[in-house]
Amino acid sequence: MLIRRVELAGAEVVDVRVTGGRIAEIGAAGERLPGRADLDGRGAALLPGLHDHHVHLTALAAQAASVRVGPADVGGRAGLAAALRTGPPGEWVRAVGYHESVAGRLDRWVLDELAGDRPVRVQHRTGELWVWNSAALRAAGLDGDGCFWREDGRLRAWTPPVPLDLPALGRRAAALGVTGLTNADPQPAEGLPALLSVLPQRVVVMGVGGPVKVLLDDATLPPPAELAAAVRAVRPRRVAVHCVTRVQLLVTLLAFDDAGAVPGDRVEHGSVIPAETIPWIARLGLTVVTQPHFVVERGREYATDVDPDDREHLYRCRSLAEAGVPVAAGTDAPFGGFDPWAAMRAAVDRDGAEALEPLDALSLFTGRPEAPGVPRYLDIGTPADLCLLRVPLREALDTLTGDVVRATFVDGRIVPAHP
Repeated sequence: MLIRRVELAGAEVVDVRVTGGRIAEIGAAGERLPGRADLDGRGAALLPGLHDHHVHLTALAAQAASVRVGPADVGGRAGLAAALRTGPPGEWVRAVGYHESVAGRLDRWVLDELAGDRPVRVQHRTGELWVWNSAALRAAGLDGDGCFWREDGRLRAWTPPVPLDLPALGRRAAALGVTGLTNADPQPAEGLPALLSVLPQRVVVMGVGGPVKVLLDDATLPPPAELAAAVRAVRPRRVAVHCVTRVQLLVTLLAFDDAGAVPGDRVEHGSVIPAETIPWIARLGLTVVTQPHFVVERGREYATDVDPDDREHLYRCRSLAEAGVPVAAGTDAPFGGFDPWAAMRAAVDRDGAEALEPLDALSLFTGRPEAPGVPRYLDIGTPADLCLLRVPLREALDTLTGDVVRATFVDGRIVPAHP
């Protein structure tokens, strides 16, 4: 494929030839490569394809067959009840995105009052908790209060299959310029890589080919020495540790001090990073894969849910980068919005000292799959995973919106954004 007149690195307008899934030739500025053009870039920017470094792909695909019941989707108890009664009585309802600000804490009896005539299961916005009503529990032969904490693997055996339109998800990602995805499930289901192979993007599955994910919760937090032993047990593989609280980060850093960190070890989320821990993270050489858009998407709830002492430390970006910490981002979809451009805008527009410059925000999603904090550049010999924009880079950085994406290439082939 020969692509003419594209802007590389926000500077020269050149021709680019792709052969065998890699960039084979880049013409000098102002000089044309021989051959007939397959595509005219019209002076717009050609970028490395975006990589979402933290996403949950089957949950995201299942969202299309689910009822949205988050604070932005339903209002109060009556709105929640109406949403849960979607569809014929007797059919399973899968609801996602719930937060207590909608209608308080849920259990089986609250759900029975809202929609007792059908099996209902509601997932909390964090993804940590499922709540089932009595009809769902009876259908599965289970009992209890209907609250299941971190039991997705067990619950899979009791729930009806959910249709997963993965090709549609791949097209949706392509429309945003996404050429790679890192699936961050803590316990990937058997056969997950094969299931996800229908996606046109390059997919990294944590725990299979990617880093081993370690999930921490405050209620079951291991001592640092125990976590260090778990890290040593999976070496030489890299480790990605889920850290959403101050204490989880502290235990993680102590564990890496004990076990030793290797290039590619990651802190996932880094939701709360106190300033005094930043030099420690830098010394260990850890990468932080964060979600700056959560400050926008969850701002109202964070104002009441997050300890005031932690609010200034939420989802750091600039302070980490200035300290030499490699920083990248993932959408965490479906637990966050699946739009990397929105995450970039959030990183730029946020208040205070953590705001990034637009080019730095773009770099959050252009890192290497195996080393998210190391940027990718387009050069001869690099994989032709590309994002062609409609405008020059300067204009794209002014808006940071997916509307500027014209075409997405994986392995040198255009990925259709529509059926």
